[in-house]
Amino acid sequence: MKKVYKDATSALEGALFDGMTIAAGGFGLCGIPELLIAAIRDAGTKDLTIASNNAGVDGFGLGQLLATRQVKKMISSYVGENAEFMRQYLSGELELEFNPQGTLAERMRAGGAGIPGFYTATGVGTVIAEGKDHKDFNGRTYILETGIVADLSIVKAWKADPSGNLVFRKTARNFNAPAATCGKICVAEVEEIVPLGSLDPDKIHLPGIYVHRLIAGAHEKRIENRTTRKKETV
Repeated sequence: MKKVYKDATSALEGALFDGMTIAAGGFGLCGIPELLIAAIRDAGTKDLTIASNNAGVDGFGLGQLLATRQVKKMISSYVGENAEFMRQYLSGELELEFNPQGTLAERMRAGGAGIPGFYTATGVGTVIAEGKDHKDFNGRTYILETGIVADLSIVKAWKADPSGNLVFRKTARNFNAPAATCGKICVAEVEEIVPLGSLDPDKIHLPGIYVHRLIAGAHEKRIENRTTRKKETV
């Protein structure tokens, strides 16, 4: 099975349609599939539901899709750092389904593992629990959360081989692994594609069976928040 494509546009060909659900890896601007996001923006696919920890920042990452009004709903755990996200949500232009971060990661993992739902104590007694089934186990109340199965997963990794085996770099692994597993089609972008057999099998973070299409490219690696201190004078 040929998995390596020349660019993001060709890797997404035939996988995009209006009204689809996309699971996107990344945390802030760390480990985001920026090339694939830009290609979705250019394709003009609209009415998207996107499951992702957050929506990037204004003008970059998933923030680009908000700017072009291509997103109908976000399933997220953090909505800071993005003024356009806040504006669209508060004005009623954007639907938002809040999830605690651990719950969101587990919903993706569950969807990828074929688990339709699971019970968690996180969110009990808050607005997160409204309208959800409650059950008691060993004297503690839990709420039912459903697994996420997306039409498409887009993820970013450090290295891959032609079979799609992925290695993530440090904290850039974040939501990428569970997001990759829950899509009917998974497209991954990496910084480098290495020869088959050159990756240590014990150091592969995501087996290639989950990855259907693969591209390599250059990435901006932006700093989300730059904090500095004034130079001390003697």
